[in-house]
Amino acid sequence: MVNPSFEPDEFAPASLAPMKEEKKPPGADKGIFLVNMKEKNVQEVEEYEPYENRVVDHPTTNTETLLHLLKGSLGTGILAMPHAFSKSGYVVGAIGTVVIGVLCTYCIHVLMDSCYVLCKRRKVPSLTYTAAAEAALSEGPDWCKACAPYAAHIVNAFLLIYQIGTCCVYVVFVSENIQFVLTKQFEMDVAVTDVMLWILVPLIFINWVRDLKYLAPFSAIANAVTIVSFGIILYYIFRVTPTLEGKVPAGKIGDFPLFFGTVLFALEAIGVILPLENEMKTPKDFVGKFGVLNRAMISIIILYVGMGLFGYLQYGNAAAGSITLNLPSETEVLASVVQCLLAFAIFITHGLACYVAIDILWGEYVGPRIHSTRRTLWEYVLRTLVVLLTFGIAAAVPELDLFISLFGALCLSALGLAFPAFIQSCTYWYYVSDSERIRMIIKNSIVVLFGTLGLVVGTWTSLEGIIVKFSGHGHGPVANTTEIFNQTILAP
Repeated sequence: MVNPSFEPDEFAPASLAPMKEEKKPPGADKGIFLVNMKEKNVQEVEEYEPYENRVVDHPTTNTETLLHLLKGSLGTGILAMPHAFSKSGYVVGAIGTVVIGVLCTYCIHVLMDSCYVLCKRRKVPSLTYTAAAEAALSEGPDWCKACAPYAAHIVNAFLLIYQIGTCCVYVVFVSENIQFVLTKQFEMDVAVTDVMLWILVPLIFINWVRDLKYLAPFSAIANAVTIVSFGIILYYIFRVTPTLEGKVPAGKIGDFPLFFGTVLFALEAIGVILPLENEMKTPKDFVGKFGVLNRAMISIIILYVGMGLFGYLQYGNAAAGSITLNLPSETEVLASVVQCLLAFAIFITHGLACYVAIDILWGEYVGPRIHSTRRTLWEYVLRTLVVLLTFGIAAAVPELDLFISLFGALCLSALGLAFPAFIQSCTYWYYVSDSERIRMIIKNSIVVLFGTLGLVVGTWTSLEGIIVKFSGHGHGPVANTTEIFNQTILAP
């Protein structure tokens, strides 16, 4: 039975919308009616409920989802927070991290709400980020509908750049920590790029694993190692009481974009939000005042402010791109052990992060175009090329802090801030009153403008720093990159 108060859109049969008034806004599609979705008298009894139609083989509990979300947000980003605070100062850093964290949480709520509404209209149990973007644009203004077929490719491009960038960060992190231990503890004369060469073949092998279940035991070990390592790092931070001496409450304005990009890279876990919510046993508990998302983000913000603030108060402007590089590994074995353990944990995580990039490339673009009997061989070729790409970029400019800031500003300003606000505007464009539409446009325009400003300024500032390093004012990555290329590609 079909509720007579609902009339299907003739152009999109899967989309249902309650009819409130016959008058349509100028330029609107004939099959779309102006609706206030907040009206209490709208009968929802017979509406499609996405949560009740999801079939998940192994659903996760609220606690498991919370732990997964925490794990997805605690990585190399939190280790870079003291360096971020050295760019912003301890007062601006603490306040800025909270503000950015609250804004990211708000945008995630906006994205989740839009996905839920789009699922109800299309009668599908769940949507991916790319599918939600395409569906939202198809319900927006006319010019957005013209862009809808390209929305998935744009989102995929940003996701791909972000995942490859994350893999570059992991390569630099692993190499820098191993090189630090070898030079400080064992007094070996090795460069970061030399270590990258050593781990290249193992990286290729670990990314040849096509089924993630074979990496699960290593991932569990890596999680345990990460928790223990964080505890030891906190021991080193508080072993000598941090002080305000020599620390500034506010940094230079020109360095703030680096802080912004680093915090975004650290806080945002936009790539795992929808998959986690889709796998929950009780997905309704994900959002809400005391939902899984808010509890996770509050915990994450507190952890990041604490690590950034006290790490900066301990090490000041000497805070490295990863706080592990500030540990006294030249004198204490425990510090070297922590660096090696975290290098191992991030090395394993590289396989997980690269899996997402390979899944996008192979599943969406390369795989469907290959019909030969050697599909598996071509997949291994693609996996190898992706690893070589991350290796090449990391070897070109092995600067951890600049990489983190660059990919945070470039990708997460769009994926975590601008896109969710834009998706909400398109989702509700014809389904709210004129006054509500104006308020929505103003609110989301501010968010989009903030995200776009962070993307442009943060990316430019990070690229400027990379250009300075690449031009030879740093430690000469050009010669190292050429040497590595000759050894790996041109060698007989």
